[in-house]
Amino acid sequence: MWDWITRFFSYIEPYIQFPWVIRHIIDIAIVAYVLYRLMLLIRETRAEQVLKGLAILLMATKLSEILQFYTIYWILKNTVTVGVIALLIVFQPELRRALEQIGRGQLFDKSLFINDDKDSSVIINEISKAVLNMAKANIGALIVIERKTGLNDYLETGVRLDAELSGPLLENIFVPNTPLHDGAVIIRGSRIAAAGCFLPLTENPNLSKQLGTRHRAALGISENSDAVAIVVSEETGIISMANNGKLTRYLDSKGLKDMLQKVYVREKEPRSIIPKKWRIKNE
Repeated sequence: MWDWITRFFSYIEPYIQFPWVIRHIIDIAIVAYVLYRLMLLIRETRAEQVLKGLAILLMATKLSEILQFYTIYWILKNTVTVGVIALLIVFQPELRRALEQIGRGQLFDKSLFINDDKDSSVIINEISKAVLNMAKANIGALIVIERKTGLNDYLETGVRLDAELSGPLLENIFVPNTPLHDGAVIIRGSRIAAAGCFLPLTENPNLSKQLGTRHRAALGISENSDAVAIVVSEETGIISMANNGKLTRYLDSKGLKDMLQKVYVREKEPRSIIPKKWRIKNE
């Protein structure tokens, strides 16, 4: 088959000759377009953070060479060499998705753009009101709030909404026996990005057997990213929050609003939003 392809292109080559200037322009344009689409592919995913770390590692390697820190340079150089294989493993979901999109003729499609123009106090009130109402009615819910680590990998498992965040809409999504009530809602800024999303489950062996799938999914997403997850228990109506792999239960209205306030405060680096007095062990 490869011989057939070679013969085919050798046959059409005389008919597709370009002046050298146009040829170089087309060459550069194609490379620039592909790089742009690759950047969109990893935008707002965990891979974006991995690439930032890789860039810092490469700069540190070059700097250690310039400063003649030979031991550090040797370690970093060998780490980068092994890291090429590790990158193939880390970026496996993105690579698979890219190949699928190429096959569908939708090269690196990224269509979700969400504005963040609503006042944080309004967002906090809407989320708190919805969560408290669902807790009173024993309606199970799982709400994930995206922070610095993008969650596009998980958005694609659900139904994209890009809807204005409101308490009534959140409550309506989690009404029992509706199509989206079993999955998670992902909030990005002031918008409900998607609903019915599937999240990774925690593998913590010390987690209490009394906690169900929603709590395990909330812990799982908080372990895999800096996102914050709010859980309403369907059996007891207890409100819980997962952050940095830790679960806080029995939240009241004030505790919930205090934590949400810290989520929507702009910070240079994400930190744990759970005060020490609220933290409990996952047992």
